Amino acid sequence: MDVNNITMEDWLKATFPEWGTWLNEEIDAEIVPKNNFAMWWLGCMGIWLKSENQTNLTIDFWCGTGKRTKTNKYMAPNHQYRKMCGCSLNQPNRRVTPIVIDPFAVKSLEAFLCTHYHSDHIDPYVTGAVLQNCPQAKFIGPRACVDIWKQWNVPEDKCILVKPGDVIKIKDITINVLKSFDRTIEFSAYPVENFNATMDDKAVNYLIETSGGNLYHAGDSHYSNQFALHGNKYNVDVALGAYAQNPRGLTDKLNTSDILRMAEDLNTKVIIPMHYDTWSNFQSDVSAITMLYKLQKERLNYKFHPFIWQIGGKYTFPQDIDKTVYNYDRGFSDVFTKDFSWPYDNFM
Repeated sequence: MDVNNITMEDWLKATFPEWGTWLNEEIDAEIVPKNNFAMWWLGCMGIWLKSENQTNLTIDFWCGTGKRTKTNKYMAPNHQYRKMCGCSLNQPNRRVTPIVIDPFAVKSLEAFLCTHYHSDHIDPYVTGAVLQNCPQAKFIGPRACVDIWKQWNVPEDKCILVKPGDVIKIKDITINVLKSFDRTIEFSAYPVENFNATMDDKAVNYLIETSGGNLYHAGDSHYSNQFALHGNKYNVDVALGAYAQNPRGLTDKLNTSDILRMAEDLNTKVIIPMHYDTWSNFQSDVSAITMLYKLQKERLNYKFHPFIWQIGGKYTFPQDIDKTVYNYDRGFSDVFTKDFSWPYDNFM
């Protein structure tokens, strides 16, 4: 290699996404056990779900970034955080996690779901990649997401506009569209001017029914007593919530006690915190959930347990129901199992 000829484009192509197609290949090769579903954490609130019949869907599939320059000192006047607490200085939300999947290597995807239109949940690059390479995929989301997709020239017949109460069938998967409790989105400017949007136009939650169990995706919902309404109406096996310790003066995510209350209200078996991984100014020590859970589980008679995930990791339900923490494969499974010639006389 002649380093005199290396360009920035060479570096970007060689380095990003950081995992290359490793996770794409793993997902494609996965054979989901009967009466199970498998899912992978893509970062932020993004997940890939695969059923036993090889049906693939994603929710909030995003491969974007956060702040990249200090040029702009202040947030836009209509930014949701500015409206929520009066702050004006630009927030230092830089992405701190790798991109673990190559959106342009995605080929098999039946449904592309978004919960809402914040830029870390809906992504023009991922949208374009799926549109180009997955002709069978349907783009499913609330009105605001559909409005954005149409602005990005996604054909209207590819889009399915949903609202709470809707039920969509994608092969062997049933998608129940539920009310969102994302109060931050209520402060967010709608992507189309002069449209009097309701909360249901802006954001939704999803309950995904599979032969292996049901997954509840809460998007960026804050804590709400109405989680109990969803828990009464639906059988929830695994629930995903947007977790972080909120900065001073701002409520934007579920905190430690909130996420345990959410789990209890939903009557879920497993609660998985997400989103805390994404931004440098919202990082949280997720072990706080485990500690508070252990402190309270006997006294409050919890019927669920937390699962602490890692980005790019797989979780299969109910196969993994007893697991409480994920760790990446440590490798070396074939150590000393092949023909081996010891190269040193005095070594360990």
